[in-house]
Parts: sequence; structure tokens; C-alpha cells
Amino acid sequence: MIRTKVILVLLLAGICMVSLPRTASGQEPKIVNIVNFIRLLEPRDPRITEDVLYQTVVKQVNIMRTYRLTGTFLLQYDALMDHRYQELLRSLPKDSFEIGAWWELPQPLIEKAGLKWRGRYPWDWHADVGFSTGYTPAEREKIADVYMESFKSIFGFYPRSVASWFIDAHTLQYLYNKYRIVASANCKDQYGTDGYTLWGGYWNQAYYPSRINSYMPAQNAASQIPVPIFRMLGSDPVRQYDQGISTERQGVITLEPVYPEAGGSESWVNWFFRTFTEDPALNFNYAQAGQENSFTWDAMAKGFEIQMPLIASLRDKGRIRLETLEQSGNWFSANYKVTPPTSFSVTKDVEGSDRKTLWYNSRFYRMNILWEDSSLRIRDIHLFNENIPDIYTTQVATSNECTFFTLPVVDGYLWSKPGQLAGLRLKAFVGGQDVTLKGGDPIFKNLDRETVQVLWPLRQGGVLQVTLKEKTVSIKLTGKQSISWYLDLETALGARLPFTNISPRQLDGSFETFSYHVSAGKGSFSKPSNGAVFRLQPEKNEINLNLATIH
Repeated sequence: MIRTKVILVLLLAGICMVSLPRTASGQEPKIVNIVNFIRLLEPRDPRITEDVLYQTVVKQVNIMRTYRLTGTFLLQYDALMDHRYQELLRSLPKDSFEIGAWWELPQPLIEKAGLKWRGRYPWDWHADVGFSTGYTPAEREKIADVYMESFKSIFGFYPRSVASWFIDAHTLQYLYNKYRIVASANCKDQYGTDGYTLWGGYWNQAYYPSRINSYMPAQNAASQIPVPIFRMLGSDPVRQYDQGISTERQGVITLEPVYPEAGGSESWVNWFFRTFTEDPALNFNYAQAGQENSFTWDAMAKGFEIQMPLIASLRDKGRIRLETLEQSGNWFSANYKVTPPTSFSVTKDVEGSDRKTLWYNSRFYRMNILWEDSSLRIRDIHLFNENIPDIYTTQVATSNECTFFTLPVVDGYLWSKPGQLAGLRLKAFVGGQDVTLKGGDPIFKNLDRETVQVLWPLRQGGVLQVTLKEKTVSIKLTGKQSISWYLDLETALGARLPFTNISPRQLDGSFETFSYHVSAGKGSFSKPSNGAVFRLQPEKNEINLNLATIH
């Protein structure tokens, strides 16, 4: 697991798409990758021997072959050089298994590249030692050359997929330019887990990164690395975001089979794949299954035995496309000139919960809306800007942790405390009081390849209509009734906020020295007297926000 800070804003460019292959049901593609990555050793627990780790991979291979499942195995360099893994992976049918590279950097690789090993163990997970961020750009190229030549000498080809919890932009560009990799993957959004923070990025799915920031989606083809990065681990779209509010380390609710309340739970797994395959998704939906061998087979066996036959059944019914990471990378590049808009929606939560949610991504911003207890909260808005560099593209990490962020407009995790959940809430002025508006079940509709529309019927009458496009968000109330409605941003007391100025038509912010703004084409910003950070009021019953402004 991992996390990393970054910084994001917005831009403009056109999407070029060819016709999209669809599932048998006629819906947009629902793509699943099974990705298992392999380490030779685990220094954190003496009970986890090299043989235990090897036998874990043997069991993963066996269960995948039993159900005729396609998948990807990614090798850390020390495992790459071990004859047992070489023989095992060479035996796999090439038409259904991919062998690629896992970009954590152990002692044998660093020393073969002529560099000094600074780790505590032969494999060290600290960001300044075990990842490319811990080395200069020139050193990263030496490391890449050593790995790639060793890989080719063993398997006869260069890997097409190279993934890790995080890889710097210089390394990704070099691997593309010299070795023509076609796909990468990085960690799901998380805060502080294992010392890695990736927060505010393109949620789940896949994106083309900026040439100067591997976590930042680019807005233009000329500014992007043409290697799609797929988000790992299959995050719970409802619960993962809020895990661990006010703690240094966020909890984990993902498809990873080692987690008993998530990927190791039959009821949760069934729910996840139901919402993944049946609920509306814009352009395509994506989930990554699988597990690193460090957790051992004993810990992951139950989850694998739940997930693998289910994935096979969904494949056989035509409800998912099961692919290698390389296949998904080639498909993405063939269909999208730049990062597409995507969505992940949940119309029915797990048993006992009434929550529903929508994640919307474009190359300019992301937004999450959550419905709970019949009310609406815009839980997250972050902006993307390809011109904002991350420090790791040219500089060396000096900390054992690593952080990537984007540009926050609404942050329902970092600006919250238990009992004080941040977000934009829909309210109205009724009888001299602020009243939270309530409603029924939202309806999600894809209007075209960039537009998701949400229709939410209100108890007070009328329908709130939210229209999300690549660059804009429109919110309006339809119906004959007259309601004095608005959106208030509420945060926990003491939250560190980025806002520098609130004017009627523009909200200004500054994050880690970078300035940005959100402008209102319709509606206005103000500072209300009820304690809210700002208020968004409609103009003729409509708010229209421009989320694609670049400096």
C-alpha cells in the first residue's frame, strides 16, 4: 500500500476516440486486471521466508489457471533474478499471462547499476531508497537500463508494463522513449498509508500523466507522457475516502483479498462487482484485483477463492473484459488521444446502508457527490494543472515518505473531523432558518461521451439537476415551485483551507505556492454569516462553475 502528495488544476484540449468495444450487455466496457507483483524477500517478518513468498505465487498461478483467468505478474528485480520465478513464469501460456516489471528497487539492482545501497535491508520500502524518487534522473536511467537488459536476457523481450506504488515522471518518460512501455499503474488515492500519500488525483480508472508530474493528469497531448497509468487496488467508492479521518494513516477498504471486511468478504466482493458491472459508468469502468506476495497465501487465500471464480463467471457472461495490464494499456491508447472523462457510480450500497455516490473525472478536475440519510454532500473537488511540477521529476526524495497532491476546492477528508464532515451541502432559507434539503434516490444518466447528468427529486418539490462535463459543472433546480436554495461549504473547525479571496464571480486559492481559481459563469460566491466557509447562490435557479482555468 502507498500514498503520495500532489498538486492539480485544469486545462483544455480535444478527445479523439475510436469506437469502443462493449461488454455483451451493451454497456460501456467494464475492464478488470488481475495484477500480482512479486518480491523475493520480506525483511519485516522472519516467518515470511523466500520459500513462503515463492509458494504464494505458485498458489496464485494455480488458482488463476484453474479458472482460466488472464493476468499480469510484475517482478521486482531480486525476484526477476531468481531461477524459480523465471522457470515458473516461463511456463505460463503467453496468450493469457503477462510478465512485467514491479518498480521497487532492491539492493542487487542498485549495486549492479554502480550505485551505493543506502537501505536498511536488501529491500527497503522507504521512498528515498526503494523507489526511483530516491535517485537522480541520471541514476534512474542507469537503473532502468540494468533492469530492462536483465529482463530481456531472461525472457527474450522487454516488459511492456511497469508499475509501482509511484514512479516519477522522468523514469516513465525514459521507459517510454527507450523501451516503449505501454502501461503503468500507481497506488489508489490514499493518505499516509505506509508513508505514501497520493491525494486528489484522477480517481480510480486511468489517465495520461503530465511530463513534469506523474500524478497530475495532463490537459493536452503535447504535455503528457503517452503511457496510461491505471489506479491500483480497487477502492471502495463509498467508504475508502472517509477512512481514518483525523489520523495519520488512512484505513484500507479495497479489493485486496487480505482485508477481511473488503476483498476477503464474500458479501462485500459480491456488492463491489454488482455495482461495478451494473451501475452507470462513463466511457468505461476499471478495477484491479490481485495481491502482492508479501502478504502470503495464508492471508489472501480466502479472498482469492471468493474472487477468482466470480471474476471467471462475470467474464464468461460477458459482463466484464478480463485483460492483462498491457492489453488495457494498448486499448486505452488506441481509443483516447488525451485522458477521457469517466465516472464510477453506486446506486445501491451494501446491506444496511442507504448511501449512494458518483465519482466523475476529467483531465481538468474530479468531483465526488455522496448521498446519505436523504441528503446530498459534494464531498470532493480537486483541480488538475499539467504545468504544476512535482518535486520528484528533477529532485531526489530526502524523506522516507512520499507525497503527491492536486489543487483542492472541496476536501471532505482533510478538512473533516469525526462528527464534522466537510463538504458542500444543499440548503434553503425557510422560515428564517437554514434548512438542509432532503430528497429521494438520485438517477445517473450518461448523455454523451463527456456528460453525466444526475437527477435528484427533492421532498420540497422539483428536481435538482447536476450536469458534469469535462470543464464545467452545472447545478439547477427544475420545477414550478420557488425555493431559495444554495450550497454552503462547511468544514471542521481549525481546518487548513487554501482560499485567499472570495468574490462574487470567483473563488481564489493557493496551495503549496500555486495559485488557482474557480469562476462562476452563473451564480455567485459569498461569505455568509452562519459560519460556512463560502456560499454558492444560484442565478435564475442555476449555478455554473468553470473548472478549467489555467494560469
